[in-house]
Order: sequence, then structure tokens, then C-alpha cells
Amino acid sequence: MASSVFRSLVTPLRRGGRRQFSSGRKTVTLIPGDGIGPEISAAVQKIFSAAGVPIDWESVDVTPVRGPDGMFGIPQSAIDSVNKNQIGLKGPLMTPVGKGHRSLNLALRKEFNLYANVRPCRSIDGYETLYKDVDLVTIRENTEGEYSGIEHEIVPGVVQSIKLITEPASMRVAEFAFNYAKANGRSKVTAVHKANIMRLSDGTFLNCCRLVAERNPDIKFEERYLDTVCLNMVQDPSQYDVLVMPNLYGDILSDLCAGLIGGLGVTPSGNVGINGAIFESVHGTAPDIAGLDLANPTALLLSAVMMLRHMELNSFGDRIETACLDVIREGRHRTGDLGGSAKCSEFTDAICEKL
Repeated sequence: MASSVFRSLVTPLRRGGRRQFSSGRKTVTLIPGDGIGPEISAAVQKIFSAAGVPIDWESVDVTPVRGPDGMFGIPQSAIDSVNKNQIGLKGPLMTPVGKGHRSLNLALRKEFNLYANVRPCRSIDGYETLYKDVDLVTIRENTEGEYSGIEHEIVPGVVQSIKLITEPASMRVAEFAFNYAKANGRSKVTAVHKANIMRLSDGTFLNCCRLVAERNPDIKFEERYLDTVCLNMVQDPSQYDVLVMPNLYGDILSDLCAGLIGGLGVTPSGNVGINGAIFESVHGTAPDIAGLDLANPTALLLSAVMMLRHMELNSFGDRIETACLDVIREGRHRTGDLGGSAKCSEFTDAICEKL
């Protein structure tokens, strides 16, 4: 059986002191997304049906609507669905270019306080890349930093963007990283920072990581500068295990790590909050191939596997992940981005046959 890409998200959702996902069928909010999103979302639904996963999908439209402030945002019906179900799966979303349009991905994270982005990067057996046996996880603080959206023009031609780092948010994601390491049999956490330059902001983040490390002596802890990590990562990624970092660094480094194993098309991702979680494919919408049955649903499918494990439906997650990775390893039904010529539907059907 293929090794698990992801075993535990550390914090199963709870309601009223009891686990929400205990028995019976569960309802999951599905955001199909734009471009190839509806195709790969349909592929995941078909695979889940073949595996007999006890899930009902509640599909919602997140086409931006104009608010009272003139800005476009998430429809209230979509917000209500995620708040009710507390679990969601999201395909890729496109942010229109132009004044008044917020990033929907960023808006979703802020709306549901999805404070930790978790992206496991593990080499796929049979799919050759320049790097062998990659097995690491990036954990990114997801709510503040340079992505807080605090910008203004001081004078014409001079713009200031505020980097917001707070102790509560830094402590929260540091604790998540160490708990994740323990829950998943990981041995080391690396704090990625630039506190040598940004002494107050990154210094606060780093100090929080140090405090949490002191309370978890069973997990090895190290501190590394962002530029050093990037250099070392492309030389020898095996020296890293779990990496935790502020928002912007995580955005960049997690994509770099995805490149080690073949790209965003095979990399799962999850965003975890206090009262909910949304799992997503983080690649683009690929409008040039939308509707042509050429998309690769692997990233969304493996993200859905992460979701199943978060919901404590591990046996279903294990079966689906094994089927997916077996199809890729055998090589007969790979999509174009994986070096094959199979259509999305053919790749999907091959996984269903495995199930």
C-alpha cells in the first residue's frame, strides 16, 4: 500500500464538546471553482461515490457579489453553508483583475479564520522528478503578515504596505506545527524567518516558536533564515521535516516545495481554523483547457483525502489515496501534465476501477 500523504490534521472539529464527525453521513460544502474547477470537482465526486464514502455534497456558488461598500465579496449563502457544515472542499478560484475585487481565496481564509495552511509534499512513486524521496510539510500562518491588506499611499508615488504580526496568531500556528509533528510521527520543526532584518515582526514570530519549542522537548527545533532554507531546499530537501513560517514566506516556500515533487497539480493543501476547515487545490484555473477533459484532478483529490482524515474517515481516505497513487505509478492513464495522454475522465475511471 502506498504511504499516506497525510495522516492527521491534529484538531478534529468539535461541536458542543463532542466530535462533529462521529457516525452517519456527513455534509461537505463543495466550491467547484472556476475554469477546470467544475471538471476536477466532478471527478472527485465520482471517485468518492465509487469508494462509497458517506458524504453528501452541498455545492455552492461563490461568484462575487457587490457589498454595501462597493467591494465584491463572498455570497452570504456560501458563508452560511461553510458555517453550518464546518468542512469544505474548494476547486481553484480566479480573482478578477481590477479595483474593487478582493481575492476570494484570501477572503475565505479571513471569513472562517483559517489560521493554518498545511501542505504536505511527498514524492510520488513512479513519477520521476529531479528529487528523490521528498517528504516534508510546510505550515503557513494564514491570516496576517504582508497579506493583512493594510496598504495606503503616503504621497503620490509612495505606497506603504503594513506587515502585521501578532503574538496570539504566531503562538497559535506554532502550537499547531508542534502538535502536527507529534500527531504525525515527525521529529523536527523548523521555524523559517528573517528576524535578523525584521527584528520586531519576525522577532515576535520567532520568540513564539521558541516558547512552544520549550514546551515540546521531544520534538527537535531549529531556526533558519528564509533565504538559507530556499538555498538548502533545492540542494537537499531531506534535511527538512515540518517547517512553520509567516504568511508571505509560506506562500512562496510551499510552492517551491511543490515543485520538488512535480508541481501544484499533485500537491494537496488544507486550511484549518478553530471551527472549520477548507481543503483545496492550489493550482490555477487553467481556462485554456477548461471543458476539454484534459485537467488533472490529483491535487484536489489528495486534498479531499486530507479532508477525509480530518473527518476521521481514514479508511476511505487510505483506499482512495492508494488507488490514485497506484494509477500514477502504473503510468497507463496519466494526464498530460504527468507525461501521459489520458483524459481527465479516463484517469478518473482508472481510479474508480481500482476501488
